[in-house]
Amino acid sequence: MDAEEYPKLAAVEDTMWYFRALHAHVARALAKFLPRASRVDLVDAGCGTGGLIRRSKASHPQWRWTGVDLSPIACGLARERVGENTPIVEGSVTALPLADASCDVVTSLDVIYHVDDDEAALREFHRILRPGGIVVINVPAYPWLWSYHDVATHARRRYTRAQLLAKLRAAGFNVVGATYWNAVFFPLVVLRRKLLPAPRGRSDVQLFSPPVEAAFHFGMAIERTWLGALQRLPFGSSIFAVARKPLA
Repeated sequence: MDAEEYPKLAAVEDTMWYFRALHAHVARALAKFLPRASRVDLVDAGCGTGGLIRRSKASHPQWRWTGVDLSPIACGLARERVGENTPIVEGSVTALPLADASCDVVTSLDVIYHVDDDEAALREFHRILRPGGIVVINVPAYPWLWSYHDVATHARRRYTRAQLLAKLRAAGFNVVGATYWNAVFFPLVVLRRKLLPAPRGRSDVQLFSPPVEAAFHFGMAIERTWLGALQRLPFGSSIFAVARKPLA
């Protein structure tokens, strides 16, 4: 991302509706698929400014997180936000500076679509996971939805659900769940990014007024109820997937 995007991200990711919804999806996935053990080692690969780790530590202080990000600016902001007891390491998701089979969970939210070799990143996630460990991935959906937002965030690609699942399986994972999401506001995303004039030089990462944020948050709460009943949504602006490294 552009350097100016990181302070913007740090300023909004604790409260903006999108990050609250995304982190809620992660929390539900970890509650469902994470082994119940006294010690759990988690890696946020492409941790950005530390929003996921910061939110997770508040509810699960016993979890042992490590954050990895390529950007020195992001790493610096993440260290300020998550505290000195959580390691934040500068490094690439395609060559993680971590040992083989050293963690139980890898999260990577809106990251692998930035890198030239997303398949290498998935292989790295597989390498550092212990047998039976899980990876939690979020990526932007639909190549046809490419817009100014992708340009501003230095994206390389967008995905279909089938494309993401094929890459996970090629990296050695067993997919245990995958869905499109942000279906409730998908028409608004299409309108903003494909039909209305594009803003100059900025992404959609911004905090709206409190009433608008509350409306988005309420919409995402409804969608999570749908997901709880249906397990998978047929469309949306993002794809959320969980996969497991085989035991043998």
